[in-house]
Amino acid sequence: MHRTLAAVHFRLDSEPVTVNQDPLDKLLASAGDLAGIANGLERTHGLPSRIDADPERLERGLAQLVLTLIELLRQLMERQALARMEQGTLTEDEIERLGETLMKLSERMDELKTHFGFEDRDLNLDLGPLGNLL
Repeated sequence: MHRTLAAVHFRLDSEPVTVNQDPLDKLLASAGDLAGIANGLERTHGLPSRIDADPERLERGLAQLVLTLIELLRQLMERQALARMEQGTLTEDEIERLGETLMKLSERMDELKTHFGFEDRDLNLDLGPLGNLL
């Protein structure tokens, strides 16, 4: 299987061309020692040879991720419920059940945040130019 990897530009002047010695360039230009290039990449880009799998940090990080997703979904459900209430598409009974469910979910989220030692700002994600998630 053959395919194009990159465009090639030719220069007509006589100036010497400098070649960037980036390990990724070496990988593309070489069919040789891939293990050596991979080791060079690891050293150059600071990739750890082992993953720090501290169980407490993993549990806390996973809890933070899950709680962030739950909070996002809770807020989306809340907005959807408000929109449906304003449109008048919910019965009084549905509004009551929905309000009770959202309050219970909010209370449970507060309990879980307290249990794991999180505050509201810990469950927010910075999406760069898009702003904050929550």
